[in-house]
Amino acid sequence: MSTVNPRRWWALGVLATAQFMVIMDTSIIGVALPEMQKDLGFSQGELQWVFNAYVIVFGGLLLLGGRLSDLFGARRIFAAGWVTMVIGSVLAAAAQNAAVEIAGRAVQGVGGALIAPSAMTLLMILFGQNPKELGKAMALYGAAAPAGGTAGVFLGGVFTEWMSWPWVFIIYVPIGLATLAATKLLPAVQARRGSVDVLGAVAVTAGLALAVFAVVRAPEIGWGATATVLELVAAAALLALFFVIQRTVREPLMPLGVWRIPRLGSANLAMTLLGAAWIPMWYFLNLYLQQVLDYGAFASGAALLPMTILLMIFMTAITSRLMGRFGAKPLIAGGLLLLAAGLVWLSAVEPTGSFLVDVLPASLVAALGMALAYIPAMIAAMSGAPQEQAGLASGIVNTTYNVGSALGLAALTALATTQGAGELGNLPALTDGFSAAFLGAAGIAAAGAVVTLLLMKGDKTPAAPASSDTDAPAARGEAAKV
Repeated sequence: MSTVNPRRWWALGVLATAQFMVIMDTSIIGVALPEMQKDLGFSQGELQWVFNAYVIVFGGLLLLGGRLSDLFGARRIFAAGWVTMVIGSVLAAAAQNAAVEIAGRAVQGVGGALIAPSAMTLLMILFGQNPKELGKAMALYGAAAPAGGTAGVFLGGVFTEWMSWPWVFIIYVPIGLATLAATKLLPAVQARRGSVDVLGAVAVTAGLALAVFAVVRAPEIGWGATATVLELVAAAALLALFFVIQRTVREPLMPLGVWRIPRLGSANLAMTLLGAAWIPMWYFLNLYLQQVLDYGAFASGAALLPMTILLMIFMTAITSRLMGRFGAKPLIAGGLLLLAAGLVWLSAVEPTGSFLVDVLPASLVAALGMALAYIPAMIAAMSGAPQEQAGLASGIVNTTYNVGSALGLAALTALATTQGAGELGNLPALTDGFSAAFLGAAGIAAAGAVVTLLLMKGDKTPAAPASSDTDAPAARGEAAKV
């Protein structure tokens, strides 16, 4: 009989800090992008790589991180992830050119891919035997995610406005070192025998990166150019190779039988399209505020706070209650439609627009849609998974969200560039480009709603209360989001 860890709530603080920082890493750089562009020489189209380098590596290696955590012990991999995150942060902060900055962000992505799944494993070890404590721990851990997103938006503006953009990365060094020192509070986990599907991890990550690279370059060299076609074909071949590897190796990263879990496929498709619509909105809204409305970094971050606060309130306090009453399918479809409506509203932005008229109401509608759709999609993907596949299902749904984010941002950046977003200083052209991106994202969100209505089966029973055993897989997925 196992004993209760007397330091488990202190350990939860360490794990929640990790979740907070991993999520903050995707939001803190947003308002710093224009300053980074000036200092490091990014073109308007290349600037997305500051975000996508992290997201692609994080999403591509998330399953590998979970496997390494299982094999070598979650505490060891958690610590290794923070060492990697600190190294990547130093590299990104010290970058003097675009290539080094992208490399630093990629290293941060590796760190995040090690931290997120190992943190979830440790949380389940600490609280998994007590359903009431698990529900409370999951709620606290899950709340760290929207809190990290909110803090990132605010701190990114503070650091960029009154210090300098490298501080959005430097902040990770002291926090990372403090977290490493606190890992002694975490339970030791024995390593076990098994193999690591390194080839599968390399294939899926390289395939995603090459696909994004091809889409980013296509507006400059042409969609029909030989290089573009070859890159897209090679990306498809690498992704096909990943699935072949998963079918043939003894211990794959993603056993293909997992797709027989009810609603896993439709929920993951919804998550892919949700990420492909939401992340570009956040990205281009930052650029519109600073490059068109001429907001400073702090003002831009403050302008996004109402949206992120609304997200945090709904995700932590309201959406789960609505799930219990209506089930996942109506909330996912309705949330995606609300997101689409907010994006269509944002597409009407003007070169001489204002925050109160053109940005605030539309962004709040979009944020409400995101808050309604995200957690139900996570729960829909996880609810049918047996206990032994819950972690895998969680990893897959987080991976598809990140993949959708990266590919959506690449495609909509290409669209925005062709519509004028590459012409810095030309406010009408920039606005036309950003408007096209918002409209394209609206189409993606609307497609997600249609897919959900057509393909997803309805809930057979109401969602379980937060403190029950059956909610553990769902909470595990929600807490691991990026």
